[in-house]
Amino acid sequence: MLTSKIQNSNIQKDRKGASQSWRERIISAQEAAGMVKSGQRVFLTGNCSTPIEFLKALVARYEEVQNVEVVQLLGLGPGDYITEEMAEHIRINSLFIAPNLRKPISKGLADFTPVLLSEIPKLFTSGRLILDIAVIQVSPPDVHGFCSYGVEVGVSKTAAETAGVVIAEINPNMPRTLGDSFIHVDKINYFIEVDYQLPELQPPAPDPIQDKIAAHIAELIPDGATLQLGIGGIPDAVLRRLTNHANLGVHTELFSDGVMDMIEKGVINNAMKSIHPGKVVAGFVLGTRKLYDYIHDNPIFEIHPTAYVNDPFVIAQNYKMVSINSALEVDITGQICADSIGTMFYSGAGGQLDFVRGAARSEGGMTFIALPSTAKNDTISRIVPQLKPGAGVVTTRYDVHFVATEYGVADLWGRKISERVHALVNIAHPDFREDLLRYAREQNYIGGVF
Repeated sequence: MLTSKIQNSNIQKDRKGASQSWRERIISAQEAAGMVKSGQRVFLTGNCSTPIEFLKALVARYEEVQNVEVVQLLGLGPGDYITEEMAEHIRINSLFIAPNLRKPISKGLADFTPVLLSEIPKLFTSGRLILDIAVIQVSPPDVHGFCSYGVEVGVSKTAAETAGVVIAEINPNMPRTLGDSFIHVDKINYFIEVDYQLPELQPPAPDPIQDKIAAHIAELIPDGATLQLGIGGIPDAVLRRLTNHANLGVHTELFSDGVMDMIEKGVINNAMKSIHPGKVVAGFVLGTRKLYDYIHDNPIFEIHPTAYVNDPFVIAQNYKMVSINSALEVDITGQICADSIGTMFYSGAGGQLDFVRGAARSEGGMTFIALPSTAKNDTISRIVPQLKPGAGVVTTRYDVHFVATEYGVADLWGRKISERVHALVNIAHPDFREDLLRYAREQNYIGGVF
């Protein structure tokens, strides 16, 4: 168990010094929530690091405050606490829309701020979003008084460094990750002692369509490539298809269990990386208990703020950088919608554009947008004549390089509109190809017979 691992590795924590003094600042979750005053802005660390006990305590006293803004990213778990009554007192401002926030945002009970993942830290450092309180979750301090942010360094580190007050849930189940991932106890105002297991994200079950998409992408990935792989069925399927590759590396905003499996098989060794050789570099981790135990105090992994990990100039320094991202729909000129379904906000840009632009500038780099050709049991094409009214363009037609479906890969970079149309029609579901061609002819994108 990770808990015992951390306790055994820090057996000297109770000696005099920093480890003793932080205990004098331990308060209850209820006391911490009571510090939030009307009109304040509070940051909550997200992903698998959400400070659950503090959040419960804050929601329990929502009627006592007015006009409190809670800034967060990907919050896991139910969102049923976001009610019309609570929204009048405490309102969520999400910088990325998790599944539990889609309904509240669509009903106007919560807010969404569109922003690139690489630029979120700048919101805090520039003063555009002044944080009164930052609530984070960390590992117990080592003998030098340093706590690790664990599975979520991404934007939490910058938030804690700029907030007026820092409150930390200190959890023995939080792995101690390495990299630019530490905060000293002297930088934390108050501590809440907790002992619960971190939320887990199980690997998705294999899907035959996703596997076909992955097979097309894997054929184009060279040995020695550095990978950016998000989370979900397609990235996991791509990893499974790379077992015969050699000397792969990872530089990614997030990773899950699939990366651990490929390290164990020797496929990912980061040996050919041009920056951070020998290291997996990421901003946060979403996975299972097995993964959390694996990354604990493991020097293969370096977790850094997204201001660094997602900086396109940093990404571009990786030789043979390969980015793989998803989309909701793609129009026949190559515009990529990845954050909304028409006017309904669905997720966010995340790091897609950061890595698309960074990988495009990498020597030998490649960038893929991957998606199934249809939705709703083949009744809707995801390669469309035009994006739905109100749909957001995350990756522009000027940035897109490769688009992959189960029918193949369309190479769009430097191609004329007519060539793009033909390439995208070729990877659309056969039931929709004629309609796509008809629309393209009507718009004079192509001429004659296909």
